Amino acid sequence: MRTIIQNAIIINEGRSFIGNLVIEGDCIAEICEGCLPNHIHGDKVIDAQGMYLLPGIIDDHVHFRDPGLIHKADMTSESRAAAAGGVTSYMDMPNTLPQTTTLETLEEKFVSAAKYSLVNYSFFFGVTNDNVSLLPYLDSRRVCGVKLFMGSSTGNMLVDRDESLRQVFAGTDMLIMAHCEDQNIIQSNTELVKLMYGDDPDVSFHPMVRNVEACYQSTKKAVSLAKETGARLHIAHVSTARELQLLSSTPLNTDKRITAEACVAHLYFTDADYARLGTRIKCNPAIKTEADRNALRVALTNGCIDVIGTDHAPHLLSEKQGGCLKAVSGMPMVQFSLVTMLELVDLEILTLVQLVEKMCHAPATLFRIEKRGYLRVGYKADLVLVKPHSPWKVSKENILSKCGWSPLEGHTFDWQVKYTFVNGQQVYACGEVDESVRGEELQMRE
Repeated sequence: MRTIIQNAIIINEGRSFIGNLVIEGDCIAEICEGCLPNHIHGDKVIDAQGMYLLPGIIDDHVHFRDPGLIHKADMTSESRAAAAGGVTSYMDMPNTLPQTTTLETLEEKFVSAAKYSLVNYSFFFGVTNDNVSLLPYLDSRRVCGVKLFMGSSTGNMLVDRDESLRQVFAGTDMLIMAHCEDQNIIQSNTELVKLMYGDDPDVSFHPMVRNVEACYQSTKKAVSLAKETGARLHIAHVSTARELQLLSSTPLNTDKRITAEACVAHLYFTDADYARLGTRIKCNPAIKTEADRNALRVALTNGCIDVIGTDHAPHLLSEKQGGCLKAVSGMPMVQFSLVTMLELVDLEILTLVQLVEKMCHAPATLFRIEKRGYLRVGYKADLVLVKPHSPWKVSKENILSKCGWSPLEGHTFDWQVKYTFVNGQQVYACGEVDESVRGEELQMRE
């Protein structure tokens, strides 16, 4: 099967040009700048005039809740939402039921994804105070990294013993993705807000509970351990301007040992949005000030933030009831991450080239993913076509995550995802998902 995407505006590796791309089987066969040569023919032709052709988005941070929490999300539903959002690969977190903290539970997730995932996948292994001895047995060709919770979050996989932390940092050359919030500071803040405002204060107090100091002190500790041991550290969901002081603005390359992720929610919302959206934007770490958000946006362009993820974390709305202490944390974002960041492109926060770098190229480089994340001949045909000046509104009717809601409901986006290809297969086209498509395991270089 040969598919030709012609007349697209191709964004790839720092360039923008009008051209054509040929898919043959599961790979990119040709990329032609300018007019399509007469000798190239295809079984299917998509005229992409006026559309932008990007590598498929690689989301390094999702919670698909499968197994054990499938009342609110599962691999089928969330990979369907990913495909509709132009996300062709994801890396799933270990705080499921059971937790992905043994070799057996890890393998079960790979088996399940092969059956049910519409897009490509890998899984983090969850480290605890007691399973560090398993790290040498992980297959670094299949497993994207080790997830370390240095602050308690959904699922409570907190690693709080200094001895265990040091063993993790010294015990693996795999990438360690760390959730950095200091649990002692959080607990102290919790007791203070309860004393002042009652057992479950309004969600607007969430940034007071999980404050800048909790993030900064934990990130500082992680960075110090990484420098001491030489570990590969990736700071998840940086949410404060102060944390950026701990990070290097060195451009991402294969030798950069300490890297950082910003999530779409922290790049888009501020604490002023609690009044409008309430617990729908409650997440860990908390959404913080406009100054913090703006600092993160600048960090997208100066090298301090290396990748953009979602921390896609669905819950039922019934589980989001309450205030800053009782409502659960997390929001579904994978279907809308690309169009949200394209809105920031329109606002001149970053360029299309920079978006592709942070959402496609950089995750592939950072996680050493083979033959994905770039538009190159011989690479897997993971692609997304997006169209500007095509307004549409987020509503319950077009939300594909199983939980059935979004903090973006009612918002009108000016960009649309029109087509998504996974390994050369058209998994999404103009509002329709082909649920017969299956993704593949991501393969990482040693």
